[in-house]
Amino acid sequence: MDIPPSASAKSSAGKSAFSLPTVAVPSVSAPGGLAAPAGEALVDISHLDFFYQTSQALHDINLKIEAKKVTAFIGPSGCGKSTLLRCLNRMNDLIDGTRVARGTIKIHGVDIYQPDVDVIELRKRVGMVFQKSNPFPKSIYENITYGLRLQGLNDKAKLDAVVEKSLRGAALWDEVKDRLDSSGLGLSGGQQQRLCIARAIAVEPEVILMDEPCSALDPVATAKVEELIQELRERFTIVIVTHNMQQAARCSDKTAFFYLGKLIEFAATRDIFTNPANAQTEAYVSGRFG
Repeated sequence: MDIPPSASAKSSAGKSAFSLPTVAVPSVSAPGGLAAPAGEALVDISHLDFFYQTSQALHDINLKIEAKKVTAFIGPSGCGKSTLLRCLNRMNDLIDGTRVARGTIKIHGVDIYQPDVDVIELRKRVGMVFQKSNPFPKSIYENITYGLRLQGLNDKAKLDAVVEKSLRGAALWDEVKDRLDSSGLGLSGGQQQRLCIARAIAVEPEVILMDEPCSALDPVATAKVEELIQELRERFTIVIVTHNMQQAARCSDKTAFFYLGKLIEFAATRDIFTNPANAQTEAYVSGRFG
């Protein structure tokens, strides 16, 4: 929950069109809200063309992301992987001149770019962790409860429970439990990133997007975040953008390789790294270019 409601002028007022008929806002006590069974396609991207003003960034992307799996997006800089990631919770809406020219992105069968979709509700369901850790200039406790307070939850006992659960989920509780009233900005870089992950999971999203979450971290902090990803995959669907080939190989179930805005190959991670079907993929993962 990194974007407050005021950040999106495009959400529909007064209704939550993204919620499916049987689903309310995901409850704090029900991880993942409406959870798709593991292995089923949760996100369905079909024939997606995306533009920054007149420049086409994504070309005819077709991709299905499975529930409760880790999917990695890899490719050289400027290939469109972060652009696609930000399409999944409409973060690109915040950039002037961006548009989906063709195609759809469906989550649970709902086209998230339909005009009646509530973007704020979408971002509750699809959380995001950014490349650079961005804790709010608030206490550790207030960082975690920020999104819940925006939803109207002010019960101290419930907030306390969510804070502990989220920090435990982010493997941070034991390190900060005695200083919850201290500023989140006083944590180390790796701790700040895990705080941001805790903040994201506090509102119980179904999908967590991670845009190069370890690029600014040292090897020890990176290892902790990677261990955390392995634990979170049991509850959440995770999509991670990374330039680190070893990280993709260690963390993900499936890997998508992008080049010049096109999806070149998408397969099980083991196949991508040991037996790629495309010569471009083989050249990239073997380090011959990129």
